[in-house]
Amino acid sequence: MSTDPTPPKPSFREQITSYIDLLKMLIAPQKGPAPAKPKKAEKPPKPPKAAPAPQETAEAQPKRSFFASHPRAKRIIWQGSFAPAFWTTASILSLIVNLILIVILIIVARQLFVIKYMVGDKLIGGLYDNFVLMDSATIKAQVPVNETIVVEDTIPVVFDLPLEQGTVVTLIGDTPISQATIVLNGAVVPLNISLPKGTELGINLALVVPVSQTIPVRLNVPVNLSVNVNIPLKDTELHAPFAGLQKVVGPYNELLAPLPSDASKACPAFLSKFCQWFFSEAPK
Repeated sequence: MSTDPTPPKPSFREQITSYIDLLKMLIAPQKGPAPAKPKKAEKPPKPPKAAPAPQETAEAQPKRSFFASHPRAKRIIWQGSFAPAFWTTASILSLIVNLILIVILIIVARQLFVIKYMVGDKLIGGLYDNFVLMDSATIKAQVPVNETIVVEDTIPVVFDLPLEQGTVVTLIGDTPISQATIVLNGAVVPLNISLPKGTELGINLALVVPVSQTIPVRLNVPVNLSVNVNIPLKDTELHAPFAGLQKVVGPYNELLAPLPSDASKACPAFLSKFCQWFFSEAPK
């Protein structure tokens, strides 16, 4: 039992060309004999247009005959149909863009460890380490104080004042003394006497005087000293923003820190010489 051979599948270019021909037939079908139309009244003939200047014709002619005068460009850019010309132009542009991207990738790859050093070690790592140090830092300083403090207060004074001394008192009136005794010619004679007003008597005072007073006090006290200050930042309100910044930068630092920082750690042994030649070394 024999089978019919399968017809070859048309190429992509042939398919595109057939589609374009079909679109041309639909948009501009072949013209057949036009039906007779009623004749219209003849219009008076228009005056002939002036011929273009020789300079314009000379300028326009090269534009129309560019491909005619450059057959090689016609073969490369325009083959008489839209699809091949489009794909050729797109391929050339794609090759140019790819070459530019490859060059950029090579330049960036050569600076790979320099970029890692600048971004991972200096920027991200530096920020994280400094945030940790700022959170654990303390403010140490000596604050000079030069002021005059006004003190206003009342002080209660309560105490016992012992008093013992000799003094002379003057009687302010006649003072009778009953059952007094005097010695007269060696004999003791009892009698009542009266001391007149103005008599001065020498006496010895021995007594305790209780004192209870409230004394108002107003003082201007000059203060001149240096105060040592030691304030841990983690015990202040700055702890919260420092801890938040550590949480923001921490994941990036953990991601970049384990990465190798030079070619000797990243490349295998058999590619060490090539890596040292190709990659730029990061600054120490």
